[in-house]
Amino acid sequence: MFDLGWGELLVVGVVALVVLGPKELPNALRTISNLTKTARKLAGEFQSGVNEIVREADLEDARKAAQSISKGSISKAIEKAVDPTGEMKSTIAGVEKEAKAAAAPTTLPTPNFTTPQIAPTKPAEPKQAEPKPAEPAVVEPQPVADAAPTTPALEAEAKS
Repeated sequence: MFDLGWGELLVVGVVALVVLGPKELPNALRTISNLTKTARKLAGEFQSGVNEIVREADLEDARKAAQSISKGSISKAIEKAVDPTGEMKSTIAGVEKEAKAAAAPTTLPTPNFTTPQIAPTKPAEPKQAEPKPAEPAVVEPQPVADAAPTTPALEAEAKS
């Protein structure tokens, strides 16, 4: 910040020792360190205040963005991106009108209902019972007396 080197600091220290004397130099260094601490503390508070103002400004911007989103600006932006000329919207509206017109109830002439004459029917003949199909014969498996083991482990068990 001040761009002081070690040589320049040594010169400042020697001048302070000559001007203040060895008795007052420790008190002067304490005073300077306290002033430096106070200056740093004030600078930190100032910086935190500036950061707080920036955060509030960012929050206000975010709050405004959220309010604009809730007002439907997103749907308008999407609609503008998908259909910038409005051609699709008008086509869809025309198709909806045609569908509503086609679905509208049409008036039909009322028919003249008369009582129909029922012709007498013959009584139903009883059906003959169909023969049941024969059941297939069940063959029971026969046990095999000398079955050979199929794996080497089973063969080793069979031998022992």
